[in-house]
Amino acid sequence: MANKILCPISGILENRLVLDAAYNIAKDLNSHLEVLHVKTEAKESIPLFGEGMSFAMVEDMISIAEKESDERLKRAQVVFDASVAKHGLPIADEPVGDERRASVAWRVETGREDEVVARLGRLSDLIVIGRPGETDDVLTPMTLNAAIFESGRPVLVVPQQETKAARRIAISWNGSVQSARAVQSAVKLLEQAEAVLVLTADSFRTSGARGPELAAYLRWHGISPDTRVFEAPAGSVAPRLLDECRDFGADLLVSGAYTHSRMRQLILGGVTKHLLGHAEIPMLMAH
Repeated sequence: MANKILCPISGILENRLVLDAAYNIAKDLNSHLEVLHVKTEAKESIPLFGEGMSFAMVEDMISIAEKESDERLKRAQVVFDASVAKHGLPIADEPVGDERRASVAWRVETGREDEVVARLGRLSDLIVIGRPGETDDVLTPMTLNAAIFESGRPVLVVPQQETKAARRIAISWNGSVQSARAVQSAVKLLEQAEAVLVLTADSFRTSGARGPELAAYLRWHGISPDTRVFEAPAGSVAPRLLDECRDFGADLLVSGAYTHSRMRQLILGGVTKHLLGHAEIPMLMAH
Protein backbone atom coordinates (compact mmCIF):
# COMPACT_ATOMS: atom_id res chain seq x y z
CA MET A 1 0.00 0.00 0.00
CA ALA A 2 2.47 2.61 1.11
CA ASN A 3 6.24 2.88 0.85
CA LYS A 4 6.15 6.64 1.40
CA ILE A 5 3.68 8.53 3.57
CA LEU A 6 3.23 12.31 3.64
CA CYS A 7 1.91 14.01 6.77
CA PRO A 8 1.55 17.82 6.74
CA ILE A 9 1.46 19.59 10.12
CA SER A 10 0.85 23.23 10.96
CA GLY A 11 2.33 23.40 14.45
CA ILE A 12 -0.84 23.25 16.54
CA LEU A 13 -0.94 20.96 19.58
CA GLU A 14 -3.48 18.63 17.94
CA ASN A 15 -0.88 17.70 15.31
CA ARG A 16 0.52 15.13 17.74
CA LEU A 17 -2.67 13.08 17.29
CA VAL A 18 -2.26 13.13 13.51
CA LEU A 19 1.39 12.17 13.83
CA ASP A 20 0.56 9.26 16.14
CA ALA A 21 -1.79 7.86 13.47
CA ALA A 22 0.82 8.41 10.75
CA TYR A 23 3.50 6.63 12.78
CA ASN A 24 1.14 3.69 13.43
CA ILE A 25 0.58 3.25 9.68
CA ALA A 26 4.30 3.63 8.93
CA LYS A 27 5.19 0.97 11.48
CA ASP A 28 2.46 -1.44 10.31
CA LEU A 29 3.57 -1.14 6.69
CA ASN A 30 7.32 -0.59 7.17
CA SER A 31 7.01 2.71 5.32
CA HIS A 32 8.90 5.99 5.22
CA LEU A 33 7.04 8.88 6.85
CA GLU A 34 7.77 12.40 5.60
CA VAL A 35 6.48 15.05 7.99
CA LEU A 36 5.89 18.32 6.14
CA HIS A 37 5.49 21.90 7.28
CA VAL A 38 4.60 24.53 4.71
CA LYS A 39 5.93 27.96 5.60
CA THR A 40 3.63 30.68 4.36
CA GLU A 41 5.02 33.30 2.02
CA ALA A 42 4.53 36.48 4.04
CA LYS A 43 3.54 38.69 1.11
CA GLU A 44 0.87 36.23 0.00
CA SER A 45 -0.67 36.17 3.48
CA ILE A 46 -1.36 39.90 3.38
CA PRO A 47 -4.81 40.77 2.00
CA LEU A 48 -5.05 43.15 -0.93
CA PHE A 49 -4.68 46.65 0.40
CA GLY A 50 -6.71 49.57 -0.84
CA GLU A 51 -6.24 53.27 -0.99
CA GLY A 52 -5.13 54.94 2.21
CA MET A 53 -2.62 52.25 3.23
CA SER A 54 0.88 53.61 3.32
CA PHE A 55 4.00 51.70 2.33
CA ALA A 56 5.08 51.70 5.98
CA MET A 57 1.78 50.07 7.02
CA VAL A 58 2.22 47.35 4.41
CA GLU A 59 5.81 46.75 5.55
CA ASP A 60 4.60 46.42 9.15
CA MET A 61 1.97 43.88 8.11
CA ILE A 62 4.52 41.84 6.20
CA SER A 63 6.88 41.92 9.17
CA ILE A 64 4.12 40.65 11.48
CA ALA A 65 3.20 37.91 9.01
CA GLU A 66 6.84 36.80 8.75
CA LYS A 67 7.12 36.63 12.52
CA GLU A 68 3.92 34.55 12.78
CA SER A 69 5.17 32.22 10.05
CA ASP A 70 8.48 31.74 11.87
CA GLU A 71 6.63 30.98 15.11
CA ARG A 72 4.46 28.38 13.39
CA LEU A 73 7.57 26.71 11.99
CA LYS A 74 9.20 26.60 15.45
CA ARG A 75 6.07 25.04 16.97
CA ALA A 76 5.87 22.47 14.18
CA GLN A 77 9.54 21.57 14.69
CA VAL A 78 8.90 21.02 18.40
CA VAL A 79 5.94 18.76 17.63
CA PHE A 80 8.04 16.76 15.15
CA ASP A 81 11.00 16.40 17.53
CA ALA A 82 8.66 15.16 20.27
CA SER A 83 7.15 12.60 17.88
CA VAL A 84 10.59 11.22 16.98
CA ALA A 85 11.46 10.85 20.66
CA LYS A 86 8.13 9.14 21.35
CA HIS A 87 8.04 6.69 18.44
CA GLY A 88 11.73 5.99 17.99
CA LEU A 89 11.85 5.66 14.21
CA PRO A 90 15.23 6.36 12.59
CA ILE A 91 15.55 9.58 10.61
CA ALA A 92 16.37 8.96 6.94
CA ASP A 93 16.20 11.07 3.79
CA GLU A 94 17.02 8.22 1.39
CA PRO A 95 16.20 4.50 1.29
CA VAL A 96 18.88 2.46 3.05
CA GLY A 97 19.58 -1.05 1.76
CA ASP A 98 17.13 -3.42 0.15
CA GLU A 99 15.14 -4.26 3.27
CA ARG A 100 12.12 -2.03 3.88
CA ARG A 101 12.15 -0.44 7.31
CA ALA A 102 10.00 2.24 8.84
CA SER A 103 11.71 5.63 8.99
CA VAL A 104 10.87 9.31 9.28
CA ALA A 105 12.08 12.65 7.90
CA TRP A 106 11.36 16.35 8.39
CA ARG A 107 10.68 18.62 5.40
CA VAL A 108 9.97 22.36 5.19
CA GLU A 109 8.61 24.02 2.05
CA THR A 110 7.51 27.59 1.37
CA GLY A 111 4.32 28.41 -0.51
CA ARG A 112 0.59 27.82 -0.35
CA GLU A 113 -0.13 24.86 1.90
CA ASP A 114 -2.82 23.34 -0.32
CA GLU A 115 -0.70 23.58 -3.47
CA VAL A 116 2.41 22.13 -1.83
CA VAL A 117 0.49 19.23 -0.27
CA ALA A 118 -1.13 18.38 -3.61
CA ARG A 119 2.24 18.51 -5.40
CA LEU A 120 4.17 16.43 -2.90
CA GLY A 121 1.18 14.17 -2.31
CA ARG A 122 1.39 12.99 -5.91
CA LEU A 123 4.86 11.67 -5.08
CA SER A 124 3.63 9.81 -2.00
CA ASP A 125 1.64 6.61 -1.59
CA LEU A 126 -0.58 7.93 1.20
CA ILE A 127 -1.36 11.32 2.73
CA VAL A 128 -2.20 11.52 6.44
CA ILE A 129 -3.97 14.71 7.41
CA GLY A 130 -5.95 16.00 10.37
CA ARG A 131 -9.65 16.66 10.15
CA PRO A 132 -10.30 20.43 10.28
CA GLY A 133 -11.14 21.68 13.76
CA GLU A 134 -11.74 24.87 15.67
CA THR A 135 -8.06 25.51 16.34
CA ASP A 136 -6.86 25.07 12.75
CA ASP A 137 -5.98 27.96 10.50
CA VAL A 138 -8.14 28.86 7.51
CA LEU A 139 -6.00 26.92 5.04
CA THR A 140 -6.65 23.52 6.59
CA PRO A 141 -10.01 22.74 4.88
CA MET A 142 -8.46 23.88 1.58
CA THR A 143 -5.50 21.58 2.21
CA LEU A 144 -7.77 18.61 2.95
CA ASN A 145 -9.73 19.22 -0.25
CA ALA A 146 -6.49 19.54 -2.23
CA ALA A 147 -5.24 16.23 -0.80
CA ILE A 148 -8.47 14.45 -1.74
CA PHE A 149 -9.13 16.01 -5.13
CA GLU A 150 -5.75 17.13 -6.47
CA SER A 151 -3.20 14.53 -5.37
CA GLY A 152 -4.63 11.37 -6.95
CA ARG A 153 -3.63 9.52 -3.77
CA PRO A 154 -5.55 7.94 -0.87
CA VAL A 155 -5.92 10.15 2.19
CA LEU A 156 -6.09 9.08 5.82
CA VAL A 157 -8.23 11.67 7.64
CA VAL A 158 -7.53 11.68 11.38
CA PRO A 159 -9.96 13.10 13.99
CA GLN A 160 -8.72 15.45 16.68
CA GLN A 161 -8.75 12.83 19.39
CA GLU A 162 -6.78 9.74 20.40
CA THR A 163 -6.94 6.88 17.89
CA LYS A 164 -5.83 3.25 17.87
CA ALA A 165 -3.95 1.11 15.38
CA ALA A 166 -6.21 -0.28 12.64
CA ARG A 167 -7.14 -3.73 13.89
CA ARG A 168 -10.89 -3.66 13.28
CA ILE A 169 -11.63 -2.15 9.88
CA ALA A 170 -15.02 -1.25 8.42
CA ILE A 171 -15.50 -0.69 4.68
CA SER A 172 -18.24 1.50 3.28
CA TRP A 173 -18.98 -0.10 -0.08
CA ASN A 174 -21.34 1.20 -2.76
CA GLY A 175 -19.61 -0.23 -5.82
CA SER A 176 -18.32 3.14 -7.02
CA VAL A 177 -14.95 3.83 -8.63
CA GLN A 178 -13.96 5.89 -5.59
CA SER A 179 -14.85 3.07 -3.19
CA ALA A 180 -12.82 0.62 -5.29
CA ARG A 181 -9.79 2.93 -5.12
CA ALA A 182 -10.14 3.22 -1.35
CA VAL A 183 -10.33 -0.55 -0.91
CA GLN A 184 -7.36 -1.16 -3.19
CA SER A 185 -5.26 1.31 -1.23
CA ALA A 186 -6.20 -0.40 2.05
CA VAL A 187 -5.51 -4.03 1.07
CA LYS A 188 -2.28 -4.35 3.08
CA LEU A 189 -3.98 -2.99 6.18
CA LEU A 190 -6.97 -5.27 5.61
CA GLU A 191 -4.65 -8.27 5.38
CA GLN A 192 -3.23 -7.43 8.81
CA ALA A 193 -6.57 -6.63 10.46
CA GLU A 194 -8.11 -8.82 13.15
CA ALA A 195 -11.64 -8.25 11.81
CA VAL A 196 -13.08 -6.67 8.65
CA LEU A 197 -16.71 -5.69 8.07
CA VAL A 198 -18.19 -4.69 4.70
CA LEU A 199 -21.06 -2.24 5.20
CA THR A 200 -23.56 -1.56 2.44
CA ALA A 201 -26.54 0.76 2.63
CA ASP A 202 -29.82 -0.51 1.25
CA SER A 203 -31.01 2.75 -0.25
CA PHE A 204 -32.40 4.16 -3.46
CA ARG A 205 -28.81 4.68 -4.67
CA THR A 206 -27.18 1.45 -3.47
CA SER A 207 -28.11 -2.22 -3.60
CA GLY A 208 -27.39 -4.39 -0.58
CA ALA A 209 -26.21 -7.10 -2.98
CA ARG A 210 -22.96 -5.20 -3.63
CA GLY A 211 -21.45 -6.18 -0.27
CA PRO A 212 -21.05 -9.94 -0.94
CA GLU A 213 -19.39 -9.10 -4.26
CA LEU A 214 -16.66 -7.17 -2.45
CA ALA A 215 -16.32 -9.93 0.16
CA ALA A 216 -15.74 -12.47 -2.62
CA TYR A 217 -12.99 -10.25 -4.09
CA LEU A 218 -11.28 -9.79 -0.73
CA ARG A 219 -11.14 -13.53 -0.14
CA TRP A 220 -8.68 -13.73 -3.07
CA HIS A 221 -6.40 -11.59 -0.89
CA GLY A 222 -6.77 -13.94 2.06
CA ILE A 223 -9.22 -11.58 3.79
CA SER A 224 -12.46 -13.07 5.16
CA PRO A 225 -14.77 -10.16 5.96
CA ASP A 226 -18.24 -10.20 7.43
CA THR A 227 -20.91 -8.31 5.53
CA ARG A 228 -23.79 -6.25 6.80
CA VAL A 229 -26.58 -4.44 4.99
CA PHE A 230 -28.27 -1.57 6.81
CA GLU A 231 -31.40 0.32 5.84
CA ALA A 232 -30.82 3.98 5.15
CA PRO A 233 -33.68 6.27 4.09
CA ALA A 234 -32.72 9.31 2.04
CA GLY A 235 -30.32 11.57 3.89
CA SER A 236 -29.51 9.06 6.64
CA VAL A 237 -26.72 6.98 5.07
CA ALA A 238 -23.80 8.72 6.81
CA PRO A 239 -25.28 8.76 10.34
CA ARG A 240 -26.33 5.12 10.02
CA LEU A 241 -22.90 4.21 8.68
CA LEU A 242 -21.19 5.78 11.70
CA ASP A 243 -23.62 3.96 14.02
CA GLU A 244 -22.64 0.66 12.38
CA CYS A 245 -18.94 1.50 12.81
CA ARG A 246 -19.47 2.17 16.51
CA ASP A 247 -21.41 -1.08 16.97
CA PHE A 248 -18.59 -2.98 15.25
CA GLY A 249 -15.91 -1.21 17.30
CA ALA A 250 -14.12 -0.05 14.16
CA ASP A 251 -10.67 1.51 14.46
CA LEU A 252 -10.70 2.62 10.80
CA LEU A 253 -13.30 3.29 8.11
CA VAL A 254 -12.38 2.74 4.45
CA SER A 255 -14.58 4.80 2.13
CA GLY A 256 -14.76 6.45 -1.25
CA ALA A 257 -14.78 10.25 -1.12
CA TYR A 258 -17.37 12.33 -2.97
CA THR A 259 -18.67 9.43 -5.04
CA HIS A 260 -21.37 11.68 -6.47
CA SER A 261 -21.11 15.22 -7.81
CA ARG A 262 -18.41 17.14 -5.96
CA MET A 263 -20.22 20.46 -6.29
CA ARG A 264 -23.52 18.97 -5.19
CA GLN A 265 -21.98 17.45 -2.06
CA LEU A 266 -19.90 20.48 -1.15
CA ILE A 267 -22.94 22.76 -1.37
CA LEU A 268 -25.87 20.57 -0.39
CA GLY A 269 -24.08 18.04 1.77
CA GLY A 270 -23.72 14.32 1.33
CA VAL A 271 -22.18 11.23 2.88
CA THR A 272 -18.56 12.41 2.60
CA LYS A 273 -19.28 15.86 4.02
CA HIS A 274 -21.09 14.34 7.01
CA LEU A 275 -18.31 11.82 7.63
CA LEU A 276 -15.63 14.52 7.54
CA GLY A 277 -17.60 16.53 10.08
CA HIS A 278 -18.62 13.79 12.49
CA ALA A 279 -16.43 10.65 12.28
CA GLU A 280 -14.60 9.87 15.53
CA ILE A 281 -12.24 7.32 13.94
CA PRO A 282 -9.68 7.70 11.14
CA MET A 283 -11.01 7.33 7.61
CA LEU A 284 -9.02 6.07 4.66
CA MET A 285 -10.58 7.84 1.67
CA ALA A 286 -9.96 8.00 -2.05
CA HIS A 287 -11.54 10.02 -4.85
